[in-house]
Amino acid sequence: MVIGLIDRLSRPFMRALDPEDAHTLAIKALRLIPLPRPAPEPPELAVRAFGLNFPNPVGLAAGFDKNALAPDALLRLGFGFVEVGTVTPRAQAGNPRPRLFRLEPDEGVINRLGFNNEGAAAVLARLAARAGAGGIVGVNVGANRDSADRAGDYVRLIKTFAPVASYFTVNVSSPNTPGLRDLQQASALDELLARVIEARERVRPLAGPTPVLLKIAPDLTLSDLDDVVGVARKHRVDGMIVGNTTISRPGSLRERDKAREAGGLSGKPLFKLSTRMLAETFVRTESAFPLIGVGGIDSGATAIAKIKAGATLIQLYSGLVYRGIGVVSQIKADLLTALKRGQHASLASMVGTDAADMTAESWPS
Repeated sequence: MVIGLIDRLSRPFMRALDPEDAHTLAIKALRLIPLPRPAPEPPELAVRAFGLNFPNPVGLAAGFDKNALAPDALLRLGFGFVEVGTVTPRAQAGNPRPRLFRLEPDEGVINRLGFNNEGAAAVLARLAARAGAGGIVGVNVGANRDSADRAGDYVRLIKTFAPVASYFTVNVSSPNTPGLRDLQQASALDELLARVIEARERVRPLAGPTPVLLKIAPDLTLSDLDDVVGVARKHRVDGMIVGNTTISRPGSLRERDKAREAGGLSGKPLFKLSTRMLAETFVRTESAFPLIGVGGIDSGATAIAKIKAGATLIQLYSGLVYRGIGVVSQIKADLLTALKRGQHASLASMVGTDAADMTAESWPS
């Protein structure tokens, strides 16, 4: 595959650049390089969730393509779905640079980008222009930093993007917008989801049914998680994403200097915590809705662990930094191999098989 060769040859150069400059260059390259449509996926990898048919369970997490500049190119790279954003109603610059850091020895990333994006109007124009292109493209929505009515921001975005979004992700878990995580508290989340679901139902006659997912932090206490899941079930959200970046810093980190940077940690160091929170969420939802597992996925083994912890679908982003785009094909091949070994008849039968045992283990340090 030509793109795989380009990826392998360019990775050392990209890693030598400032992380944010490398990311900008990657987006530009995706827009310029003509990519063929991927071969049809094996039917064993197909997943139905939230009323949508996913060709495979491997998605690109929000944060990579914040402004919907290259969703179709990303789908051609083999992702089963792509999530753009986080998008806010008004454009905002985010936090000052530098705001993105690689923890090379740990294969981790710290970001404090702060919802930098071009705003709803610009993103809507791009998604509307690809309306007939097919593929599952979700929209991750958030509030402007200086908003006087943050719940109102989410409502505006639901109304704006419903005609062009395959699904919505309500992002209340970024650590880089002051006070945003307060929306995970039971009373605030109850009001927010009530307004979001009402807005979705109001536009349903014109836009059709658009699934609404809730993205949570891996730093919640289990008591808070009880409340969050209870509120999510009360309002009948279509799913949850577990989880966002963590503000914690595992004691095992070797890159001590950059680990002191403020922001959310992702990549390999997040895997154990996010997977435990996924299992905890799975046992609490009692199959009321599907979950997407994200955090530290960089191989077939980590993808399978997420599925067994309760994920119907998975997402990755930081894994691309250290493993390249080839990791997507590797994960899909490893999933097929696991199914052919006969331990599980389907991906669906694998979901959550280890969750209960995981919740009995000692808490990840």
